[in-house]
Amino acid sequence: MPKRRRDPLGRLSSAVVMLTVLATAAGCGSGASDSSSSDGTPKITVLRSTGALFEPLYIAEQQGYFKNAGLDVTIKAGAQDTSQNAPSVLRGEAQFAMTDSSGFLKGAAKNMPIRIVTGLASATTRTVPTDGLLVRKGGSITSFKDLEGKTVGLAALGGTFQFIVEYLTEKDGGDPGKVKFVSLPTPSLTDAAVSGKTDAVYSFGAFYAAGKQAGLTSIGNGMNDLPGIAQGVLFSSQSYLSANATVAKKFTDAVAQAITYANAHPEAVRAVDKQYTQLPPAYLDKAPVSYYDKSINTAVMHTVSTKMHQYGILSSAPRDDVLYWDKISAAVGGRQ
Repeated sequence: MPKRRRDPLGRLSSAVVMLTVLATAAGCGSGASDSSSSDGTPKITVLRSTGALFEPLYIAEQQGYFKNAGLDVTIKAGAQDTSQNAPSVLRGEAQFAMTDSSGFLKGAAKNMPIRIVTGLASATTRTVPTDGLLVRKGGSITSFKDLEGKTVGLAALGGTFQFIVEYLTEKDGGDPGKVKFVSLPTPSLTDAAVSGKTDAVYSFGAFYAAGKQAGLTSIGNGMNDLPGIAQGVLFSSQSYLSANATVAKKFTDAVAQAITYANAHPEAVRAVDKQYTQLPPAYLDKAPVSYYDKSINTAVMHTVSTKMHQYGILSSAPRDDVLYWDKISAAVGGRQ
């Protein structure tokens, strides 16, 4: 059976939320309780990514899972840099939000009182890669170790893509500290590699496919070379979860239903993508859909946290016991 493709979260950038914003957000306490509609139905706002992997949220809405759970859920596009969704959650402007490994760990490293409540998708060998390192054919780069002293173009610095390049360089016996990274507009990544402006680029989704069509060669298997790294998670504030555990559990159970439905109905995923992404319909028609998973591989998350701190992406490595909601049902090691 052919492997299915996935698109990781869209642009992952390096912006770290200002400490003054965090202190204000954490101290205001407005996220401590949920609001309700006139009939008493709990109202929830969830901030999705602007890129991908948010499809189960819309499927939960369309299939009536939120309504059946007695919830009034509003889905909104969050910040392009999903690490910036955390202050909105802490201020109570949203009860849940999406991010990825680096986006969440950046907040946790700043002692933000946020917790992962469920996974949405993780890198897995079940799927063929749709992100990865691209280089010119016939060039000097044939492995990640060859990136020492070279320049790699990224859509944004300091995020999951920079981490995976550094991690795979070290895994291949190279020194990640000797790799230079530059930020480029996502649509410019292919041209940068083809023209020689950069020695390599790390691309994703439709841009990764376009790079290969332009004659670039992929090195390795992208994030699939670290199975279990979280590409999409939902998180909330500790204060909200403490005050609204029952409502939060209903919400995550509805999302889990939607994940099961999405994996069984790829046409529903494509329909969501055509409505809410800017990817070309022709690309979406041909590309197999993502595989979704509510589980979180805690061992891999620990590795990511430790290594991101080692590489200087995180100011500190947060403790494992402050990363997850105490009622999370799937933080036990994701499928690989």
